[in-house]
Amino acid sequence: MKIVEVKERTKDLIDKLLEVWEDSVKHTHLFLSSDEIKNIKKYVPQALNGIQHLIIMIDDNNNPVAFMGIENNKLEMLFIKNSKRKKGLGKKLLNYGIKNYNVKYLAVNEQNPDAKGFYEHMGFKVYQRNELDDQGNSYPVLYMKK
Repeated sequence: MKIVEVKERTKDLIDKLLEVWEDSVKHTHLFLSSDEIKNIKKYVPQALNGIQHLIIMIDDNNNPVAFMGIENNKLEMLFIKNSKRKKGLGKKLLNYGIKNYNVKYLAVNEQNPDAKGFYEHMGFKVYQRNELDDQGNSYPVLYMKK
């Protein structure tokens, strides 16, 4: 596995990252319905193209298996293909973001306890909770800082 900072965001790469995103969300965001996932999926390419720093992890065949997006010193997204979860990829990516981009902040869905636990294990602590997500949906969000 290799960490790569994306310089050129081609349609092919965005499509592959969208597959990683969808696979990850279906297995980690169990509070979302299939229709909700389909609706959110429409906006993911825009987020991937617009994020300041897009960092991916590729396998030996150059296929993306995980990615994160960082804006300023905030982790905005971190998704791992389900078959690659629990193998240390998230830890490697997040440590890379902390070291290279001074990541200090993130937000996580409260209804995703595995992610919350992971971030706590990585030294982040909750400092704020909102009942609604950024889109105004009733999915509580926890804001965490290192």
